[in-house]
Amino acid sequence: MNNKKVWYVTGASKGLGLALVRLLLEQGYRVAATSRDLTALTQSVGAGRGAGTGAGDSFLPLETDLTSDSSIADSLKKTHDTFGRIDVIVNNAGYGIGGTLEELSAEEVAGNFDINVFATIRVIQKAMPYLRTQRSGHILNISSIAGFAGATGWAVYAAAKASVIALSEVLAQDVASLGIKVTAIAPGAFRTQFLSADSLAFAKNPIDDYTDVRASHQRYLAMDGKQIGDPEKAAAVFIRLAENPTPPTLLFLGSDAYNRAIAKCADLRDQIETWKPVSFSSQISEPQLS
Repeated sequence: MNNKKVWYVTGASKGLGLALVRLLLEQGYRVAATSRDLTALTQSVGAGRGAGTGAGDSFLPLETDLTSDSSIADSLKKTHDTFGRIDVIVNNAGYGIGGTLEELSAEEVAGNFDINVFATIRVIQKAMPYLRTQRSGHILNISSIAGFAGATGWAVYAAAKASVIALSEVLAQDVASLGIKVTAIAPGAFRTQFLSADSLAFAKNPIDDYTDVRASHQRYLAMDGKQIGDPEKAAAVFIRLAENPTPPTLLFLGSDAYNRAIAKCADLRDQIETWKPVSFSSQISEPQLS
């Protein structure tokens, strides 16, 4: 009998999600994996060191529309019906979008938030009844260092990923008494397909004046294939987190993410202290007693 945890992973046909699914199957975990394209998912997982066909009854591929409540609910029910429980939820699906607020249309902004933020919320909402009944579980929400220390030209993506961090931190407080853990993971640059056309979008109507933004985009695109992060090592970290009885609520993953976070913290502290007199100046002045 397989007593290892049951994992539910979204966005599993490429990138960190695919690396995680392959490693989980290699280590004997039971895995439900979602993608918009079932064929691409099964082919991608099967191409990884014999994980696919050799996984047998441990692998449940699910074609799932993360913009649909009913599709998500159905995929989670199939997972629970197949494996009898759900232990780890990984909200990994997402994509980047580059452009200034002036350049991006309402539809482009809404589309990015729908996958990066609202799909995460939908999955959590539909998964919570299973985890709450068990009085156990761990939710891993994949954010980005951009959600803590954003970069020029990626305002909407930074806002979406910051939302993932914020909702994770409060969710962790809300569900702690139920025995459920929550971790937001903020990766730096990993050698995946994230900087490819499949995972990255740009404003359809760029404005010529934003030369610094275009230069920033080009710098990021030039990193493709040269990222410092190893997806397989990231996958191993995800598993360590899920097996840890006291996981962090927020983890910066990669030395680049760590260094950007430290620099941001130092800058925040400087700003807070510099403007402390102004912050305190807004208080009601109490009359002095003689």
